[in-house]
Amino acid sequence: MAHFAKLGINGKVIGVLTMGNGDMLNADGVEDESVGQQYLERIHGWPASMWIQTSYNTGGGKHRLGGTPLRGNYAGVGHIYDEDNDIFIAKQPYASWTLNTTTARWESPTPRPSTETAGKPDSYNWNESTQTWDKVVA
Repeated sequence: MAHFAKLGINGKVIGVLTMGNGDMLNADGVEDESVGQQYLERIHGWPASMWIQTSYNTGGGKHRLGGTPLRGNYAGVGHIYDEDNDIFIAKQPYASWTLNTTTARWESPTPRPSTETAGKPDSYNWNESTQTWDKVVA
């Protein structure tokens, strides 16, 4: 199965479709993204350039089955296609966070603490105004 993200304004993912790999075969019988894009344009009337292939098995810049990752993350509705880096990314959670283009993930200015209380991991929330992680107290 092949998956394609349907892009709207500013590269925002507005839908993700699944299609058979046979709909992507070129004249030589090889899977070709542009053939899939043309097929989707014919079927849905949305410009071929607004369909971008995505991989269900890709997340955090890695392929979960050991293959070659495709575009950083599997596209989800609301994600953004970053054309310059050819990756799908979630919305930036905070203004201070920066994009790691290798992992296709947003990173806080300081790492989240990894502490435990009574053998259980502690929870933390990012505090944008103080630029720190606040421990969640139950």
